[in-house]
Amino acid sequence: MNRQYIGLHEINGSLIFLEGVEGVSFEEMVEIRLDDGSIRRGRVVQITGDKVVVQVFEGTNNISLTNTKSLFMGHPMKLPLSKEILGRIFDGTGKPIDGLGPVFIDEYRDINGLPLNPVSRIYPRNYISTGISSIDGLVTLIRGQKLPIFTGSGLPHNELAVQIVRQAKIADADNRNFCIIFAAMGIKNEVANYFIHAFEEADVREKVVMYINLSNDPIIERLLTPRCALTAAEYLAFTKGMHVLVIMTDVTSYCEALREFSSSKGEIPGRKGFPGYLYSDLASLYERAGIAKNTLGSVTQIPILTMPNDDITHPVPDLTGYITEGQIVLDRDLHQRGIFPPVGVLPSLSRLMKDGIGDGFTRSDHSAVSNQLFVAYSKVRDARNLASVIGEDELNSIDQNYMEFGILFEKYFLNQGPSVNRSVIETLDLGWQLLSMLPKTELDRMDSSLLAAHYDNQKAINYFHIIEKPIFNALSKNRDIVK
Repeated sequence: MNRQYIGLHEINGSLIFLEGVEGVSFEEMVEIRLDDGSIRRGRVVQITGDKVVVQVFEGTNNISLTNTKSLFMGHPMKLPLSKEILGRIFDGTGKPIDGLGPVFIDEYRDINGLPLNPVSRIYPRNYISTGISSIDGLVTLIRGQKLPIFTGSGLPHNELAVQIVRQAKIADADNRNFCIIFAAMGIKNEVANYFIHAFEEADVREKVVMYINLSNDPIIERLLTPRCALTAAEYLAFTKGMHVLVIMTDVTSYCEALREFSSSKGEIPGRKGFPGYLYSDLASLYERAGIAKNTLGSVTQIPILTMPNDDITHPVPDLTGYITEGQIVLDRDLHQRGIFPPVGVLPSLSRLMKDGIGDGFTRSDHSAVSNQLFVAYSKVRDARNLASVIGEDELNSIDQNYMEFGILFEKYFLNQGPSVNRSVIETLDLGWQLLSMLPKTELDRMDSSLLAAHYDNQKAINYFHIIEKPIFNALSKNRDIVK
């Protein structure tokens, strides 16, 4: 039964406090009727005995302590859903903001989702192609995985997100059953317009559902945005049988809103002022990714979060790393050298990659190529560190070979631009061309059958001779020394 109370005990920021309240539940929706007859929405965020704290979505300006009526609705916030949400733009609470009118409603769902029974989970298999070599080849995104992007202020994570939306596709099924949920939290108007126009120009709007919370919107809406997006994803995946990729940016803005919200409730702050329950709160979002038995669809997540001062030990990336299955780290040095996307290879990883690539998924040599590229690039870093001490001319022939490999790897494998879409086969072939620039004795992660099938040192040198003659000359000199 709905209960209505007249008058408030206290108002603090976007919170209103009531006393003598009975029979309400945590996160229950509330209708707040003002003196002028207008109605605002809120939800219960704290219950202490008969004292209740309600977060008002639209703020508390012009709310009276004496005449305000609070009607408790008896249910949590629910999101109206149907397949018609595809191609639409909503605010952070699920209201259409694209001027196309209301959505035909098939059903309402609690934005907090339904817990996915661990026994019902299916281990993620197969991959989602992004068309980006540094991701598909080295940190492959597996369907049903949660793989965050760690970025920094000024790095091109928005452009990378647009490229992923434009190029992403599933490998072994009809892509008409593939869609993307894009949740933006705390972004500026110009960034929101950039995303909308970029998706329109790429002609992918019909497969994208956008939930946009602007920086001047209430912080409570910022806390609801990812939950609305994930509720829509679960509906499309587990009810409509679609494969859904959820991209959320920027999770750091969400966490900062959570910190502000926690402070307004007077909770004891934890590390860097964030609430002590930040880990469990983030887990309540990230763990909504996955594949369930007896369903045709899947939910895959790419949360994007900004690391303040590029500090990967900051609480937000630190806790995210514990919950998710790897990370893609953007590198500022690569960005300053004009490489896009500036994916830092060595700190990036995908823990589920080994189970979604190889024979039957991508190609049988994928794992070996990926491992060998990681090893080779780590030796590039060692050679560069040594060269910074003793000088490049003092390096031995193998280290000089790795120095030149590093230049080619960054220029042609990592750097592909925002409009180039490579298949995973093209990525692996390019990886072999680069690895063939190294002496065969250095490829210690390959078995002899793979080397016999793919390794061709002379062909690789001839190829790069055409596009990089100075590097070719240096490599030829080093190759002669090795011989």
